[in-house]
Amino acid sequence: MLSLRLQVDIHLLRCVGQVPVSHDVIAFVDRAGFVPANGSGGIVKLTAVGDNRLMESLYRRHRFPPEIISHAVWLYHRFTLSFRDVEDLLAERGVTVSYEAIRSWCRKFGPEYARTLRRRQGRLGDIWHVDEVFITIRGERHYLWRAVDQDGDVRDILVTRRRDKRAAKRFFRKVLKQQGRPPWQLVTDKLRSYPAAHREVSPSVNHRTGKYENNRAEVSHQHTREQERQMRRFKSVPQLQQFLSVHGPIHNLFRVGRHQLKAVHHRLLRERAFTDWKTATCAC
Repeated sequence: MLSLRLQVDIHLLRCVGQVPVSHDVIAFVDRAGFVPANGSGGIVKLTAVGDNRLMESLYRRHRFPPEIISHAVWLYHRFTLSFRDVEDLLAERGVTVSYEAIRSWCRKFGPEYARTLRRRQGRLGDIWHVDEVFITIRGERHYLWRAVDQDGDVRDILVTRRRDKRAAKRFFRKVLKQQGRPPWQLVTDKLRSYPAAHREVSPSVNHRTGKYENNRAEVSHQHTREQERQMRRFKSVPQLQQFLSVHGPIHNLFRVGRHQLKAVHHRLLRERAFTDWKTATCAC
């Protein structure tokens, strides 16, 4: 499906999700698979036709509307909550739904939301920070590999039983296949598996292993640790892989940042993130 991400100047975000465009832009967007919401010039709202049709088909035969389903999935992946916590938050708003229904929503709609967000997120940074952290699952030690860019956005994750050269090569190839292009620079710690895999997978990429240079990747594990404590440890590798594959794109979308950012700009970026989320989940 064709997707398009519009990079809009922050000064044009006075109307969230609406951008002043000309008739030529409308014609180009319409050919690309996007249609204006009001069908005329001036201020229009752009929506993805293919993504919307897929999402609308998923919501069929569900008793609750897309707004409630997407909000429940957003609560679970945006904050460190359990399914019962989300059930209580929805009950306070007058929505009576069981935690098992919320669990099924996260399993069914979460991966689709993540795939839509990945198609819409556009091009990320070209400096990859890669790090691994151990995860105990049913008494066995596994290793979670994670790649983030220089802005802290999660690139990809992988769970393996070892952290040797073979596992590092497998993760590098997975990230390269997902992104479609090699990075300009690769930053890791001094684990010997990294340079061995780097020489075979992408020897032309600059590889750095300086002290404190990989702090961004190490900090990215904090959300996983918080969720691990809340869930009393992950129960299986597929559960961990599925949760993080959905958590990453949602975290990237709403991680707008606050450091050295004016309050008005932070609110605009947050409103744009909510607009992108509603468009991706057809909860407009």
